[in-house]
Amino acid sequence: MKTLLGHLGYCTNIHAGETWTDHFAALQEAIPTLKQRLSPDAPFGIGLRLSNIASEELEQPDNLVAFQHWLADNDCYVFTMNGFPFGGFHDVRVKDQVHTPDWTTEARVEYTKRLFRILSVLLPVDELGNPIQGGVSTSPLSYRRWFEWELPAARDHIFSQTTQNVLEVVAELVRLRQQTDRLMHLDLEPEPDGVIETADEFIAWFTDYLLPMGIEQLSEQFGLTDEEAEATICEHVRLCYDVCHFAVGYERPAEVLDKLKNYGLRVGKIQISAALKAEFPDTSAEREAVRQSFGQFNEPTYLHQVVSRTQVGGLLRFPDLPEALAAFSDDHAEWRAHFHVPLFVDDYGVLKSTQDDIREVLRLQAERAFTSQMEVETYTWGVLPGELKKELIDSIERELTWVSKLIMNEQMSE
Repeated sequence: MKTLLGHLGYCTNIHAGETWTDHFAALQEAIPTLKQRLSPDAPFGIGLRLSNIASEELEQPDNLVAFQHWLADNDCYVFTMNGFPFGGFHDVRVKDQVHTPDWTTEARVEYTKRLFRILSVLLPVDELGNPIQGGVSTSPLSYRRWFEWELPAARDHIFSQTTQNVLEVVAELVRLRQQTDRLMHLDLEPEPDGVIETADEFIAWFTDYLLPMGIEQLSEQFGLTDEEAEATICEHVRLCYDVCHFAVGYERPAEVLDKLKNYGLRVGKIQISAALKAEFPDTSAEREAVRQSFGQFNEPTYLHQVVSRTQVGGLLRFPDLPEALAAFSDDHAEWRAHFHVPLFVDDYGVLKSTQDDIREVLRLQAERAFTSQMEVETYTWGVLPGELKKELIDSIERELTWVSKLIMNEQMSE
């Protein structure tokens, strides 16, 4: 949907099914109803997620043309894609394998290039007939706990290898723009325990690896000056601001955006998502009640990293909820857990959500317009505690309605 703050859709990683046939069937079941409820008189935006298998199938000309016709017939459009999960994402144990294959592999490169080829065909034009921009979000290069991350040589090797593969995609984006006039960007998504975990780490990777390596290569490949090559890289590689992930790391939205601006770096899209949080009271019984409440969200499918703020203000990072639950101590003052909980719920009893971070990000978007793409990404409906599970289409509608009202309120306050 085109809103006052940019394009808004929901990420279809919420739907199970790894083949294009299964995924398309889920879209055909859900989207017409959602469009009628939420955007009956205007085009309905979709954040498309394709597994590797589904992307191979959709790229077949007959399937791609059929999907284009379906989008046109239903007054829908694709403006962004989620290229983070490569394989199974529902009804299987995902955990750290969500990073597999990572950016050290050619499989990740080919998958991402295929998504961009598909997106270049699907991107619509605006009311003036100009192609809209499109982005594909992707993993933060790899999962740091797979490596001896404390060793500088190991970090340098991983950054060099992954950056070289990212630059192969950048070159493809330059060629696609020349061929199709579509400006598309790869949006790296920092998350807890990713090789890129924070805004500072994204900036350091961009300035220490991507720019030096990329300027040299793009200048040679496309005959660009150093200044043109740098501008091209900054245009085609951006940050995916997943609100949940940055909130888990206690990073303040305005500070993140200010840091990016200082380095001339951009946000490709906002993934609108909420995490769990709670401060620990003083008494032992109350503290244990909070710990047990977090334990109710300990499920076996996804990673639920925990970042603990200590009594003296430091941060302790745990790879998953079980490790945090086992290590709980009096030194812990607050926990934030990576669990994409419903946006429209801010109170879970003794636990709260990071909903305020969403409000702050959208307020800043109203002030600064730092991206044109927003995507609701709540994919954990199937693994929520029982009382929070609702019918899927109704749940998606509530999410998008809540965000739409918040966007309207932010715009009206300007």
